[in-house]
This record gives sequence, structure tokens and C-alpha cells, in this order.
Amino acid sequence: MNGPDNRIEPYEPLNVLKPVADDIFIVDGPVIDFSYAGLKLPFPTRMTVVRLADGSLWLHSPTHPDPTLVETIHGLGPVAHIVAPNTLHYWYIQDWAELFPQARLHYAPGLDRKAKRPLPAGQTLDPRSPPDGWDGEIDFVVVTGDLFDEVDFFHRASRTLILTDLIENFEPERVKSWLFRQAVKLAGAADPDGSAPIDMRLTFARHKALVRAAVRQMIAWDPERVIIAHGRWYGTNGASELRRAFRWVL
Repeated sequence: MNGPDNRIEPYEPLNVLKPVADDIFIVDGPVIDFSYAGLKLPFPTRMTVVRLADGSLWLHSPTHPDPTLVETIHGLGPVAHIVAPNTLHYWYIQDWAELFPQARLHYAPGLDRKAKRPLPAGQTLDPRSPPDGWDGEIDFVVVTGDLFDEVDFFHRASRTLILTDLIENFEPERVKSWLFRQAVKLAGAADPDGSAPIDMRLTFARHKALVRAAVRQMIAWDPERVIIAHGRWYGTNGASELRRAFRWVL
């Protein structure tokens, strides 16, 4: 996509590695349409890349495989792990798996049942049996809900928490669509007080004790920064931002 979306301003430059801390990067991808309640809502996308101690790469929620980005990834190191962190963020897994057939694929619980396109064989993430290759470098916790389960990750070396949809933090000045701007404000997903949208929170109503335990684990990790998939991420005071954003469940 060239230039800003006419409904939301993306986080340009797109499809390039942006350093966050030592051995961790983000990639801001193009805006995609997400269908909800009969509407097509624009969402900016974001991928996270971690370089592990052995030099191999761990890719979280891969965005569209832009050829220049793929070439850059090739130059950074061998891709060893590709992660679909929830049942909404998986669409490009097949494409990246074809580009990096040596990579192991890791899926959020339930994705094997809910995916709307075929997925290659992979391993369902389970904290009781951490995957070989990044155990000891990246911790994770599963957040269980009715709509979806999300797996959230903590990169120990950089003290970075990597979320996907459990916090959304849209900056109103970037949202050009009046309808979408009002929707994110009403939903409680607008910067500077981004959180899980209210309708999403309701899908966790039967699982609040489990969600609370997962959030307490995230806070206990004491992250300095929190990366999210949609909107402005948090470069400092990560644990404080978690207490604020998850006050609905704490």
C-alpha cells in the first residue's frame, strides 16, 4: 500500500524492521479490513521479531510477506519459529511457512478448529511443555476466553511483553473514519487509555479468574515495554500500563 489509508493512518514506514531493544524488532504492516457486525473496520497490523541466543529468529503474528521484508528477514538470521498467537492472527502463517519451510509452527489453542484457511501442521502452545529452542528465553501464558484464546509472551532479555488483541490502543488523530473513531472511543480502545474493547471483555466473563491469574503473571514479569498489534505500543512503564489497561479484571 502506498501512502496513508483513507480511513486510518498506518505506522509508516511499512514492511521494515524497526529495532525495539537488543535482538527484538517490530514490523508495521499494511492496514487490513476486519469484518465485524456487518462493517469492514480498518486495522493496522504489526509483527514482532526476536533474535534468539543461537542467532535464529522467532516471528510473532507475521504480517503480509512483502518481498523486501522477506529478504531483510533472510539477512537477519534463520527463521526457526513462527507463531500464531490467537485465533484471529494466523492468516499469513501459510505464506511464511512456505518461504521458511525449516521453521517450526506454533499455534494458539483452538486455532486448529477455528482457522478459516488451511494451516500446515504445527504445535499447539501449552505452558506445561514449552517448545524446544526458546524455552528459557521467552516465557508465555495462555489467556482463555469464549471468543478466542490468546497466548502472550515475555522476552526476558529485553523485558518486553508481546500481546496481540488483549490491549488495543488506537490513536484518535490517526483514525480518519469518523465512524471507526467513535467506535474505538466507545469501546474503550482509544489512546491514551487503550484496553481490550468492551465487547471483547464480555467474552471473557466466564473466565475472569483465569484471565486475572494470567494478567498477574504478566505484571509479575515486570515488563519495561509492551508491544501490541493494533495502535500505539508502550515503550516504557510496561507493568503500570498493564495495571491500567486490565483494571477491568484485576
